[in-house]
Amino acid sequence: MLTILIILGVIIALVLVFGVGAYNRLVGLDQRADQAFADIDVQLKQRQDLIPNLVETVKGYAGHERGTLEAVTAARSAAAQATSVNDKVQAENMLTGALGRLFALSEAYPDLKANANFQQLQAELSDIENKLAAARRFFNNAVQEFNAVRRQFPTILFAGVVGYGSDKTFFDVGDESRVAMNEAPPQVKF
Repeated sequence: MLTILIILGVIIALVLVFGVGAYNRLVGLDQRADQAFADIDVQLKQRQDLIPNLVETVKGYAGHERGTLEAVTAARSAAAQATSVNDKVQAENMLTGALGRLFALSEAYPDLKANANFQQLQAELSDIENKLAAARRFFNNAVQEFNAVRRQFPTILFAGVVGYGSDKTFFDVGDESRVAMNEAPPQVKF
C-alpha cells in the first residue's frame, strides 16, 4: 500500500512540475506575441499619422479626386478604431488598398509626383511599410511558436485548463494586398 502511495505521489509531483513548466512556457510565448503585436501597433500608428499630411498634399494637386481622398480618410479612421488582431488586419488591408489608389494618382499628376513634400511623405511611408513588414514577420513567428507549443502533446492537455485553449491569429496581409503587390511591380522609367 505504501509503495502505491509513493508511486502515486511521484506521478502527481511529475504532473505538477510539468504543468507548471508548460504554463510558464505558454505565458512567456504569449507575452512575446503580445510584445510583437505592440511593435506592429507602433508602426501602424506612425503610418496613420502620415496619412493626413499625404491627403492634404494630394488634395492641393488633385482635389477633384474626392472619392479616392475620402476612401483613404475613411480607411485611416477605420484602422485607427480597430482593436482586435482580426479587425486591425482587415482595416489595414483596406487602408493599404486605398493608399495604393492614392499613389496611383501621382502618375496622372506630374506636378504632384515632382512635389518635394509628396516625395518626402512617400519615402517616409515606404520606410514605415518596411518596418511594418519586419514587425509582422516577427509577430507571425511569435504566433507560430506559441501555436506550435500549445498544440504539442502533452502541453495541449494543460493549455485549455490554464486559459490558452485556442490559437493566436496571424497578421496576414490578405489575398487582395498580396495580389496587388505581386501584380504591380514598381516600374522604372528613364
